[in-house]
Order: sequence, then structure tokens, then C-alpha cells
Amino acid sequence: MIFITAKFRIRPEHADEWPEIADEFTHATRAEPGCLWFEWSRSLADPTEYVLVEAFRDDEAGGAHVRSDHFAKAQQTLPPHLAETPRIVNVTVPQDDWSELGEMAVKD
Repeated sequence: MIFITAKFRIRPEHADEWPEIADEFTHATRAEPGCLWFEWSRSLADPTEYVLVEAFRDDEAGGAHVRSDHFAKAQQTLPPHLAETPRIVNVTVPQDDWSELGEMAVKD
């Protein structure tokens, strides 16, 4: 799978509304057949920073995502709300879901 984590620094005046601002893009991406997950979290250290954790089935699914109409629209509608260019880590990993964190295994 393609595993991506991106940090989005939002302009302070738009930070509280970011989930609504990104909502259409988020829902459209989650509906893609090759999207495994697409989840936003807000930083506890910086309220203007949102972290996006996303995964796509394979290179084909990732390519379909960046060629989609909703991606093209997001390239136009989201940047005016950003304080800086998002930072990203993008890797291909040989799995198709989350693994358990064995070091913190929950015992019954």
C-alpha cells in the first residue's frame, strides 16, 4: 500500500473551520475504491496544524487519486486557507492494513 502522512499548517483565521473546508475533498477521497483510509487529526501542540494520515491500495489507486476531479478542485480551493505548503512523507509498505503495536499489547 501507499502510506502517506502530511502536515497542513492552516491560516489561524481558518483553523477551526478546516474540517468543514476540507469536508468535500475528504468525503470524495474516502469514496475512492482504492482508498484504504483518509483521516485528519488536529495537533495538540499547534492548533493551526492538521495531520492527514492516508493510505491507498497501490500505485494505481494513488495515481487515480491525484488524477481525480476532486483532487484537482482541492488544488484550487484548499491552498488559500494554508499558511504554508504542506509537508509530506510518502512510502510504499508491504501490507494492506494497520499492524498491532506489540509493545503496548492489551492483555485480557
